[in-house]
Amino acid sequence: MSRFILKRLALLLAMLVGLLAITFTVSHVAPGDPASLAAGPDASPQMVQQIRQEFGLDRSLPEQLWIYVRGVLHGNLGRSVRTSHQVLDDLEVFFPATFELVTVAMLIAILFGLPLGVLAAVRQNGWIDHLARVVSVSGVAVPMFWLGIMLQLIIALNLGWLPLGGRLGLMTDPPATITGLYLIDSLLHGDGSAFRDALAHIILPAMALSLPALASIMRVNRAEMIEALGQDYIVNARAQGIAPLRTVAVYALKNAMLPTLAIIGLRYGWMLGGTVLVESVFDWPGIGLYATQSAIAQDFQPIMGVTLLIGINFMLANLIVDLAYGLLDPRSRVTA
Repeated sequence: MSRFILKRLALLLAMLVGLLAITFTVSHVAPGDPASLAAGPDASPQMVQQIRQEFGLDRSLPEQLWIYVRGVLHGNLGRSVRTSHQVLDDLEVFFPATFELVTVAMLIAILFGLPLGVLAAVRQNGWIDHLARVVSVSGVAVPMFWLGIMLQLIIALNLGWLPLGGRLGLMTDPPATITGLYLIDSLLHGDGSAFRDALAHIILPAMALSLPALASIMRVNRAEMIEALGQDYIVNARAQGIAPLRTVAVYALKNAMLPTLAIIGLRYGWMLGGTVLVESVFDWPGIGLYATQSAIAQDFQPIMGVTLLIGINFMLANLIVDLAYGLLDPRSRVTA
């Protein structure tokens, strides 16, 4: 197992080097002067020249790459022209909101997608299976921003059950920062009022964000469960009189979970980079909204920082999935 982990860590390091190279290349092939983009549209020629010298943009490409990598390793992602803060400081403020939203959305997708996929496979061609197919198609066909607007219109405006948007109500003070996750921080401080308010505000955007992941998890799990239930070891388990629930939950689901686990990791990474529309609809102060506002303001450094952060989190999510895959299926540790 240790050899398997070392291989995965080496692969992660190689991908990180590739990610740094890609972000560096994109910053130099993008239309316009990188110094002008970093300085902003209202910068004077003297300011552009100062930024060019500060970031080493007047040096050769190998020197610029080394300066960029060294800056990233030291946590220097540049300064945002729009907020006048270091990009790393901005990300420390905005990223926890996105991480909390994506995590809750993924939990919703798993809690509903897995059981629905299992039931659809066990009751194939029944009404649950037909419902699962409708959800599967809807997850692909329904845009997240449209679903978010419909949830706001029906649940927030017409029924008044949940707040319209934002992360907390105007009358609720944010809990003192420990993790940056309001749900966790409010529980750690024993602030039940803040926890309930944060939970109420996160439900609608998490529901809108979770639908594509829920559909993918349910579709993959259903297909794998149907295949697993037709295997000889399942027929043998049934012939030996093993309880149907144990046969499905222990024997079939364990094998069906391997591809499902892979899609969960991929979807989690995609959700981190795909929150822009949902955060814009619900006015959620995350990195998606931060990147959108930076792009509108032609603020280049925050966009680079967000791209790098999303890429790193995507790689970490896949590393965790690979390790879990190795624990569930020892054969993968031999072939990897």
